[in-house]
Amino acid sequence: MDFGRKLKELRTQSGMTQAQLAARVGVTKSVVSFYELQERTPSPDVLIKLARIFHVSADYLLGLDKAETIDVSGLGQEDIAILRALTESLRNKDR
Repeated sequence: MDFGRKLKELRTQSGMTQAQLAARVGVTKSVVSFYELQERTPSPDVLIKLARIFHVSADYLLGLDKAETIDVSGLGQEDIAILRALTESLRNKDR
């Protein structure tokens, strides 16, 4: 999956419009559209902002890291353990 498709997927999963994302990043709606259409590439500063907004790594956005991560900051150790167990259970359900 390329950067533009990943960005659009993350944006729509978050329930954001292009205009809302643009406002959070500090660009125009048309610039977000250009990113999603692969007509422009974000600057390193914008890439970092996008990664922080969606709680993913810049490497994930760029397709360098295939693993998607989940931000668990603010959760207790017990909650993190539950998420790990659920993740493992989901991985094993198709085996």
